[in-house]
This record gives sequence, structure tokens and C-alpha cells, in this order.
Amino acid sequence: MPSVCFYFQVHQPFRIKKYNFLDIGKDSDYFETKEENDLNNRFIMEKVARKSYIPTNKILFKLLKKHPEFRFTFSFSGVALEQMEMYSKETLKTFQDLVSTGRVEVLGETYYHSLSFLYSKEEFQKQVKMNMEKIEKLFGIKPRVFRCTELAYSNEIAKHAQEMGFEGILGEGVDHILGWRSPNFLYKTKNSNIKLFLKNYRLSDDIAFRFSEKSWKEHPLTAEKFAKWISDVNGNGEIVNLFMDYETFGEHQWEETGIFNFLESLPSEILKNKDNDFSTLSESIDRYSVRDEIDVPQITSWADIERDLSAWTGNEMQKDALDKLYGLEEDVLFLNDEGITDSWRRFQTSDQVYYMSTKGMGDGTVHGYFSPYKSPYDAFISFSNALSDFKLRIEEKKISKNQ
Repeated sequence: MPSVCFYFQVHQPFRIKKYNFLDIGKDSDYFETKEENDLNNRFIMEKVARKSYIPTNKILFKLLKKHPEFRFTFSFSGVALEQMEMYSKETLKTFQDLVSTGRVEVLGETYYHSLSFLYSKEEFQKQVKMNMEKIEKLFGIKPRVFRCTELAYSNEIAKHAQEMGFEGILGEGVDHILGWRSPNFLYKTKNSNIKLFLKNYRLSDDIAFRFSEKSWKEHPLTAEKFAKWISDVNGNGEIVNLFMDYETFGEHQWEETGIFNFLESLPSEILKNKDNDFSTLSESIDRYSVRDEIDVPQITSWADIERDLSAWTGNEMQKDALDKLYGLEEDVLFLNDEGITDSWRRFQTSDQVYYMSTKGMGDGTVHGYFSPYKSPYDAFISFSNALSDFKLRIEEKKISKNQ
């Protein structure tokens, strides 16, 4: 009997505005612009809330009332929740209403949606703790399962997650890692006992990426057809992990594609087969046994064909930006200044270097779609100029503190 585990990632970065060389030394507000464009964080949050979050939350709330068996899981970056508090309290309330039903789980992750696990384990743990505190404050629950930024996963990340008290962790169902095995079972990680959920990327991406692709041989994708694919897992799997960005509904796949109608019809179609049900990730830990151990020595992710970190660390601009940014950690800790620390961490959000990716072909098209900048080089220039000003602020504060 396959249990469908829906997991939705809710994240919005504080985007760096168009920051010119002449702004260095004059403008220390790196993340806010008055222009109504794709670099205006309020404008983007309000737009995504209107097109995606609020209408999707309404549908899911209706489905929870209609189907007692229905449940699903969210993960919120702290910066997304922070922007809801700043710009769209109505949106935050609709998420809180869903979680208050008791059938919606919330995972732990890094507050700033960062790649800090690559550069500073201490900073990584601080951001996970910050996110946990934010979740407990806004939703009144303590996460049991961890999801690392960009679904990054390795043996080492799993070990750190277990040490922080998590019972489960998410990863990408990468073919060369799984080998002959299926992503539709619960696994354990090598060198730790934390439970591992692997994304069924084929079924997930059928909704997240291929739903409106008219050249796809399965187009149009109906709820009835997708439910049959879920039922086909019966006998060859116990859980079907459908992981995707929440903006899939209404933002990446527009309302005109029929995505909302699909979502509203899907639970009924899945539950027509009495062997199917729904489960949160924590419930799956309690219900299912581990089937095997998975060894992932190198970090995997859910991005691009490579399923690695090359979307964020694949070129010299990205490496230079990250090296310079994390090279400031010692000075930031020395200053212990709330404003400096928050700015430093906002720079860490993985989107900032994702926008610098120079990949071509299909992956490049996806990167271009998500970027608010005209080119990867514009993203790098704004980041570098803003970071240069930020370093000047640090030096000035160091001098003042030493004096």
C-alpha cells in the first residue's frame, strides 16, 4: 500500500537590488529597492501570495476538510516567513490555519536557506536552530524531520542532522545512488540511524516541470492518470515522495494551465484505490520499516541534470562570491552586531549564487526563468559591489570597536 508523502518547499529570498560600483560607500541598504520590479522583495512576495500561496492554501484547506485521510508536509525558510510577517500577514495566517489542523507537518531547515554546511558547521547549526525557533514561535510545533537547503544530502549532512535531534532527513532519489533500488521505500543513512526519504523525481517533476509542457507525450496530465501511476507503485513501494516548490501551483504552473483543478481533484482520484493513502514524513517514520542503507559520500541535490551543487558552485564567479562571503565569518563574529550579522546571512541565501549560474541548454533556461537579473554577470556585479560596501562597513565598525 503506497502512502503519498507530499512535501512543499516555501521559500523567498531577500534579493539584492541592482547595486552599482558608484553606490559603494554610499548605500548600505542592499536588499530593498523602491522600484516595482523583480528585485523588489515586497512586490514579489505580494505577487506570489496572490497567484500561488493564498489560492493553493484555500484548496488544501478544503481538501483537508473533505478527506480525513489527506495530509502533507511544508518546509519554510526563515527568510520567507520573515517576509510574510513584513509584507503579507494574511498569507502567514493561511499557513498557520493549515498547520493548526494537526494533519500538516513542518520540517526544519536553515533559516537563511544557505549553503553554510559547506563552509561553516557552526554557522549551519546556528541557522538550523534559528529556523526551529521560528517554527515553534509561529506554528507551535517542533520539527522532527530535516530538509537541507536545495535538498542537499550526504552522509555527513545526515550525521549532523541526527546530532541536532532530527529523526528523518530528505534527499534526492538520484539514479546512480539508488542503483537497483526504488525511491519508494524508507532507508537509513550510512554511519547514522536517521531515516532517509528519497524524492521520486520522475513523478514529482511530472507535476512541477512537465505539467504544462504540450510537447510531453503525457500531456495533458489529469488527476485520474496521475493517480493510476501512484497505484502502479503498489507491490513495489510503500511511500511515494512527491517533493516540489510550493510555487509550482499558480506561479511556475499558471492557473490557466489547469494546475489548481488538477490539485483539487487529485486526492479523490488517489483515494479511489483503497490501497492508497496519504502520510506526513513523521508518520511514515512511525509506520514503515527501513529497507536498506544508502551510502552518499558526495553531496547530491535536486537541481539540474547533475543532481549536485553545480547550480550554485559550478563557475568561478560563484566560487569567488562564496569564498569572499564566508571569509568574513571571523570578523562578523568579532563584531557581534545584529545588523551586520543579518546582512551577512542574507547574502548567504543560495539564490544569490544560483542567479550567477552560466549553464546552458535546458538547465540554463530554468536558471534564467528564476533569476530577476538580466544575466548571471549582472547578478555577480550587484553581489560583488554590495559585498564590497559591506566589507567597508565591517572595517569601520572594527576600528570603532577596537578604539
